[in-house]
Amino acid sequence: MNNVQYLLGLLCLCVVYIEKSSAITCYECNSAQDKRCIGDANNQLSDDLRKPCPEKKGDKPYTLCRKIKQVIDFEVNGLQPDSRVIRTCGYEDSQYQNRCYQRSGFGGRQEVCACQEDNCNSGSFIFASTSLIVSLLVLLRINIF
Repeated sequence: MNNVQYLLGLLCLCVVYIEKSSAITCYECNSAQDKRCIGDANNQLSDDLRKPCPEKKGDKPYTLCRKIKQVIDFEVNGLQPDSRVIRTCGYEDSQYQNRCYQRSGFGGRQEVCACQEDNCNSGSFIFASTSLIVSLLVLLRINIF
């Protein structure tokens, strides 16, 4: 095995995983106010819906993006039956990082998905990082494993 290839592979992994100093950028919208938030058939969202997240909410730093699908089944607390998509910034909730969960209660339900890459709340979540997949393919190609 060539040491230069090994070092190049390690350097690529380090560069990919160095944490950015700037805040994460997420799509921020609510389909109740802006129908573009739903996205089209390909989940394409307008670039002007992308927003840099604030650094913190209180003492918690924003570290992820969320997509919430919310369904109100019948009138409750003055809210009429409806369904909407909400895309927003979020802070770490270690129990649900990079996955989805469902909540339900009297009159409605929601699915909340969280992801940790810029603009990852655009549509369906692909949890395996593209950079990780490429890195692994490079390492496999140069026979490190």
